[in-house]
Amino acid sequence: MLNQCVRYALALGLVCLAGCSSLPRITPDLAQRRGPPPQLEGTHGPLSAARSKAILDGLRSRGTETNIFDRHLALEEAIVGSPLTAGNAVVLLQDGPATYRAMFAAIEAAQDHINLETYILEDDEVGQRFAQVLIAKQQQGVQVNLIRDSVGTLGTPAAFFQRLVDSGIQVLEFNPVNPLLARTTWELNQRDHRKLLVVDGRTAFLGGINISSVYSGGSRRRSVQPPDENRLAWRDTDLQLTGPVVAEFQKLFIATWEQQKGPPLAAKNYFPTPTRAGNQVVRAIGSAPGEPFSHIYATLLSAIGSAETSVSLTNAYFAPDPQLLEALEAAARRGVDVRLILPSQTDSWLVFHAGRGYYERLLRAGIKIYQRRGVILHSKTALIDGVWATVGSTNLDWRSFLHNQELNAVVLGAEFGSQVQAMFAKDLEASDEVTLEQWLRRPIDQRLKEIFSRAWEYWL
Repeated sequence: MLNQCVRYALALGLVCLAGCSSLPRITPDLAQRRGPPPQLEGTHGPLSAARSKAILDGLRSRGTETNIFDRHLALEEAIVGSPLTAGNAVVLLQDGPATYRAMFAAIEAAQDHINLETYILEDDEVGQRFAQVLIAKQQQGVQVNLIRDSVGTLGTPAAFFQRLVDSGIQVLEFNPVNPLLARTTWELNQRDHRKLLVVDGRTAFLGGINISSVYSGGSRRRSVQPPDENRLAWRDTDLQLTGPVVAEFQKLFIATWEQQKGPPLAAKNYFPTPTRAGNQVVRAIGSAPGEPFSHIYATLLSAIGSAETSVSLTNAYFAPDPQLLEALEAAARRGVDVRLILPSQTDSWLVFHAGRGYYERLLRAGIKIYQRRGVILHSKTALIDGVWATVGSTNLDWRSFLHNQELNAVVLGAEFGSQVQAMFAKDLEASDEVTLEQWLRRPIDQRLKEIFSRAWEYWL
């Protein structure tokens, strides 16, 4: 993987090139406002108001008594725009090996097209295997379209992508580092951090997992080797989705392709007639820096603001803005059990220490902090009140909320929520709690690193 220090050096060099924007202020009463009843869509378009209400009532009755459905969903729909979709199947995938197996199975079964969008695609064992299977499908007449971020793939040789192009795969470089290659306004600081695979318009994968051999090992394995960043397994989370919601992720892929002025997409069946695949209610949420605000940021603030019993967050890069800090503290003051699982080791030195600069404030507010040991934590998940879950590419930092294209899925209901809760509990068992007393005794060199890193957190 391209050394993160190189990426951060590049990002910091943009300070003089990119203007400073700011996150919108979400007023406290926004999360409490009641809107029109949420509308669900199924395989044949919008469901009736009565059917939508029955589905949401069913989700509510199977979960903890909570007003999150009443107080949150209408607002989420208003700010996000994408519909709630019923009739989906969702598979929770933990770590690279399980995710890659499911991806390869879907790719090998593809009949019409494959759309892949990724931040990192490395020329290593895993990247080469993806290249081989994608080229093979292209040769079989399955159209492959690839969006790769220019900074994320900066260390991948041009010959790697030329081989894909020569096979007929359409490869689009998102916001090229070289301004002479820019097809739109040159916005080097805006990156495509999404990880999305859509196969035949019927199956979608998304989450935090890039295409790299760092994911070759599972995070549950035991190692006799001493802790070493270069040998540690990466702990990450993805989703595999089938059902009507896949069309929403397909729309987001195509919108990025068109916004980046990619060549015309080959005529394929990108939007097949949706079919019912399961019982899950899911919303697709995409955010892009050109929008007035991050939809993922706004809906997460809304969900935390609506929380009544618990907020469980697992995140790789934690450098929160003032509003997110206030939302977490306010939840804790309401008696909500707020727990954060954050890295104990990282590939991102600056973000790591910038986030630690907030530990004392959070601990004093009654928020519990745990550090995942023995792995590089790269997962980005949230669970609110056991019934509102999200998995995606979004970190809890300024870069994700301001500068990156990101992608998340929100899954409603206690059934999926219990799976996320079980995953959170396993990570909790493999984590060490950070207490206020312990944190106040940390060495002076750590404090200096926190001060230095927080000076740069806007651009991290």
